[in-house]
Amino acid sequence: MTSAFPSILASIAAFGEAAAWVVFKASDAAFGPWTVLLLFGTGLFLTVRYRFVQVRHLKDALGSLRPRGEDGEGALTPFQSFMTALAASVGTGNIAGVATAIVSGGPGALFWLWCYGFFATAIKFTEAVLGVRYRSLGTAYLSAGPMHYLRDGLGLRRLGWIYALIAGVAALTTTPITQPNSIAIGFESHFGVPTVVSGIVLAVLAWLVIIGGIRSIGRAAARIAPAMVALYLLGGLLVIATHAGEVSGVLALVVREAFSLEAGVGGAAGVGIMTAMRYGLARGIYANEAGYGTAAVAYGTAKTRRPVQQGYAAVMEVFVVSFVTSTISALTILVTGVWRSGLTSTAAVAEAFDKTVPVAGGWVVALSALLFGYSTLIGWG
Repeated sequence: MTSAFPSILASIAAFGEAAAWVVFKASDAAFGPWTVLLLFGTGLFLTVRYRFVQVRHLKDALGSLRPRGEDGEGALTPFQSFMTALAASVGTGNIAGVATAIVSGGPGALFWLWCYGFFATAIKFTEAVLGVRYRSLGTAYLSAGPMHYLRDGLGLRRLGWIYALIAGVAALTTTPITQPNSIAIGFESHFGVPTVVSGIVLAVLAWLVIIGGIRSIGRAAARIAPAMVALYLLGGLLVIATHAGEVSGVLALVVREAFSLEAGVGGAAGVGIMTAMRYGLARGIYANEAGYGTAAVAYGTAKTRRPVQQGYAAVMEVFVVSFVTSTISALTILVTGVWRSGLTSTAAVAEAFDKTVPVAGGWVVALSALLFGYSTLIGWG
């Protein structure tokens, strides 16, 4: 039995790699040009329709970050529901996904990630408001999400069932594969920890929280989310400050490459801008999850009678994801030059931190990746 154990672990690892490959291929197909343009267009339409709510009500959005009292029925406090939504969206995609976008799409991808992030705030605002407005509350249960406003708001019962089915399958087959995979890559490349060990530890840690139900998840998210964002922000700012002389040049490069008519490595005119747009928009969608509908599930748990208040919180969620954590990842690998090193995913960001703060930098990224991925696992749970 002992001699067979390594082969069993090898089989599990091989299955995990094959499953991850399938998921990434499916992701590339799902986030094709038409999907990306549809979501971007939706964000643009809603922004105009709401008369730039993310700008006009920025003060209200900032105020939503303060813990506030309960004023209605639900499962979590408004602050806990915000932190659960933030925890679910601030995943390893903010590290690994953004790094991949920059390496594959060039510096210009960051501009398009920002562009989608600005308009995506209107999508998240809508999801949060509808999540609270259309939810099912009972004495012993609470159910919220797009399936409710598709059924009760639009009268599309069948489409609501389809969304519920797809979301359920996605929660079991996408996030539990992609998040641990990114974490495991970072721990294996920097510390030599076998990927299977990382997977088992993450599974146990996630189970310890999820088994307690939505309130346990909310309490954990309210503690983990602020700490992990602060850790990553401080570490990233240290890297950027150390290379302060490169920042202005990098920002100019980001804007220039966003509209470049030449490919990064040869090719026909127009490939450069299309590649930057493709990776920037697709990874922006993946990073902030605006358009997924998952925000409606998280914000719908809030003990509140004011749907718009949760909408303002959702605006800040996208801001944190798109303009704080994702930007930190992109700028660190750009100012340090790591984006040209051939590294990608979490390893690229870890190398950028490590070059600035040897040893400690790698630990910061590894710990951040662990917290980001872990919070996403329990948030999706």
